[in-house]
Formats: sequence, structure tokens, C-alpha cells
Amino acid sequence: MSSRLESPADEAAPQTVAAVDLGSNSFHMIVVRAEGETHHVVDRLKEPVRLAAGLTPDGGLSEAACESALACLARFGQRLAGLPGDHVRVVGTNTLRRARNADDFIDRAGRVLGHPVEIIYGAEEARLIYGGVVRDLGRERPRRLVVDIGGGSTELIIGEGGEPELVESISLGAVVQMQRFFPDGRVTRKSWRAAVLDARLTLEPIARAYREAGWDMAIGSSGSIKSILRAAGDDADGGEITPAHLRSLARRVIKAGRVDALSLPGVSEARSAIFPGGLAVLTAVFESLGVKAMSVSDKALREGVVADLLGRLHDRDIREQGVRSAMARYHVDAAHGERVAATALGLFGDSAPPGFERFAGRMLRWAALLHEIGLLIAHKGYQKHGEYILGHADLQGFSRNDQRLLAALVRLHRGRFREDRIAALPTEWQALARRLAVVLRLAVILHRGRDPAAAPPVRLGAGETGVQLFCAADWLNRRPLTRADLAREAEQLGRVGIGLQTAAD
Repeated sequence: MSSRLESPADEAAPQTVAAVDLGSNSFHMIVVRAEGETHHVVDRLKEPVRLAAGLTPDGGLSEAACESALACLARFGQRLAGLPGDHVRVVGTNTLRRARNADDFIDRAGRVLGHPVEIIYGAEEARLIYGGVVRDLGRERPRRLVVDIGGGSTELIIGEGGEPELVESISLGAVVQMQRFFPDGRVTRKSWRAAVLDARLTLEPIARAYREAGWDMAIGSSGSIKSILRAAGDDADGGEITPAHLRSLARRVIKAGRVDALSLPGVSEARSAIFPGGLAVLTAVFESLGVKAMSVSDKALREGVVADLLGRLHDRDIREQGVRSAMARYHVDAAHGERVAATALGLFGDSAPPGFERFAGRMLRWAALLHEIGLLIAHKGYQKHGEYILGHADLQGFSRNDQRLLAALVRLHRGRFREDRIAALPTEWQALARRLAVVLRLAVILHRGRDPAAAPPVRLGAGETGVQLFCAADWLNRRPLTRADLAREAEQLGRVGIGLQTAAD
């Protein structure tokens, strides 16, 4: 593999990185200067965008919500100007997972920010939240329940030390609960009970598993839980939220009758507008899981994204673990995958466009490692089974678009070259994805004999109408089946306008 694809950043050198969290209620940005294991926050921005409130009845984001969000991102973009692309990560959560027109919005958002937006799956959001919350905690009472109540979803994680064990993301959030049970800002005893009951019913399928797993301490994150602690009056000395606090706050909310009549210590007018929704969700969490007390962390998703981003820069990419877990789960032939990966990376060389060097090499390697993942289902059309698995599985560390690319490469590694799989990817990835797919197809052909000792003496160059595969003549002459496969591949790729020639080296 080429040095351009492998060289990690010097961990001792100071680096400035940024994470942007496009939440369902608020957008957050954090800019961090990292020196080794020490992280200094140099800037924070937060704006209450209320993206979840902009979902229309048909499941799309309203144009008004999009314009408000884009105006916020334009301001964030000014702060991000000048940071390298691989030092910034922008993630979208529940509302963007649900929105029918999310792809259109993230295209516009990426142009405004100057950096691409990734939509992350619920399990990945939960993992990142856990990583952000537990980063600065000590080793005492190491088994933790972490709860994060967002505008559109709630994440619940139990982990030991730094490792999450149970991870769930459920469609239960402060903004959503407000819309469903307190749409006009009125809170009655009846609507309050309905909101809590609904939340408990949503939690019921996972509650037993969480109670049985147990924890030493419960930690809440997110603005909703922090505002509940402030309203309870116990935040000054690092206090905890208890069931008694929740009952007292519920009585005050019901007595006020309307959110605009609420007057709670430390709770802003903007937060008061969704306070009953968040309080109902947290009450249901306490009741369903049997939580006795909960401390509150000021860390959340964005701190987890920063830690994850620094890991990628320092060649500790958590996605490698996600790939390895998938290989074990689906009994992939790891040795064969490594041989295909080595040949693919050798063919690809240093041909990634600027800004895609590290990304291209890693995605090509992971696609090579996983190209046979569909064999566990059936040999016939196994590339189609692999595409489905990788498009829908929870792969640790991967965004939705990451998995789309991985699934497309696995789908295209054999059989008909489906241009529609390339066209479905983000525009800026399409030319790169086409080249990666061609390289992977060639690497798979060159290792079709599955010989552990085979190290094909090949290289790839630019031809007049496409690519040219240079191969040691004596090696290819001894392998007539490989020669025939390459001839068929040239014909196959020619049908979609990709020229391929084989030449003696």
C-alpha cells in the first residue's frame, strides 16, 4: 500500500479539529485543539434550529426549516473556513434519518458549510455519545448507563469502562413528544399522563434487557436533561436528578398549564418551549428502567465525534473494528480478503484525487475484506446479498453514505457493472467510486484461484481510452483461466464505456 494512503498524523503535533452535530432540536459545533491526549476546546457554537418541528405530514423537511438550518450552517461555515477537510466531521441525526428529502438537504448543507454532511445511524449515534460522555470519567464505578434525550430520538447505552455493551436508539424525543401531546403548548394532567405512558410503551421492548444488565451509575447528557437538573435546583454542586425531582417538576409543569407560563430556574425561554416533552421522556426512562439517581454530563455527541475523528487521523479508525466484527459474524475468509485487499491497494496506488487519499484507501481495503460477505446466504448472486447486508447492517463507525459506498463496491465486484449503483452515491464520490470498483473487480479476478502463495505481478496504468493492466507475461501465460477472465472483464467494462486493456510488462 502506498505511503500516501497509510501515513498517520503525528500524534504529538498539535491539531485543530471540529465536530458539527445537526441535531433534531439544536445544531452544535465544537472546535478542539488536540495535543496528544490533551484536548482544549477553543470554540463552541449552538443554535436552536428545531429541525424536527419542520417535518411535514408527508415526511419531508419544510422549505422554511431548511432555510433556517442553512442560515445557521452558513454561520458555522465561516468558523470552519481554513480547516482541512479530514479535520472536520459533520453528522446528522434522527430528523435527517427520517426526512424523505434528506439527501437534497445535505447536498445544500455541504455546499454552505464547505464540508460534507454524514447521516449516522441510531446505533452509531449512541456509540459516539457514549464515547463523548465517558472519555473524562475515572475508572471507579465503571459500569455506566448513559441516556441522551434529543429532539427526535433517545439513546440508551450500557457500557463497561470505555466499551459500550447495550446500544439502543429509539424514536422518542423532546420535540417529537411536544408535537404529539402538547402541540399548542398546553399541558394538562391527562396529556401529561398520556405522554409518559406513550414513552414507557416505546421503551418496553428494551427495558427488561437494560434492567437485567445493570449499572453502577447512570449519566444523562443533552440539553433536555441538563435543563431538568437546573430546574430541579441541584446543578450548582454537581447534584443528581432523582424520581422526587421529576415528580415535583411534573406538578409544576401541570400547574403552569402552558409552556409560556413556565418559570423554571436556569431554563431559557427556548428550552422551556420543549421542556415538558423532555421531562416526560426522562420520567418514562426512570420508571421503565428503575433509575434511582442520575448525574449529568456536559459531554455529548460532538465530543464523541471529536474523539472518533482524532482516531481516524492517527490511524485508529474504529471502522476497522466494525469491519472485523462483520467478517467474524458472517464467517468471511479473512486470509483471502487480505490477499485481495493487498492486490487492490497495489493497483490503486496513489491515484486518489486530492482530499480523498486516506478515505479511498480505507474504503477499498474494507470492500476487499468484505467482498464475500454474502456467501453466508448463498453463492448464487452473493454480491447482491453482500450489498444488502452492508447497506442495512449496523457497522460500527460508519455513516449512511460510508455504508452506501461499501455496499456499492461489494455489489460491483463481479457480475454486471451497474452504473445506477454509482449514480446513487454523492456526486463528489462517483468518479472515485467507479475507479475503486474497477480496481476491486480486477483484484478479485487475479485471486480467483485462491492460491495463498499468489502475489500477482501486476500494475495499473492509464490507457488511451481507460485503464491498462500490465502483467508479467510468463505469469499470465501460465494462467489461461485468468487471461480468459480478464478478456471477459474487458468486454464487460467496455459495455459501460470503461476501457480495459491487458499488456505484458
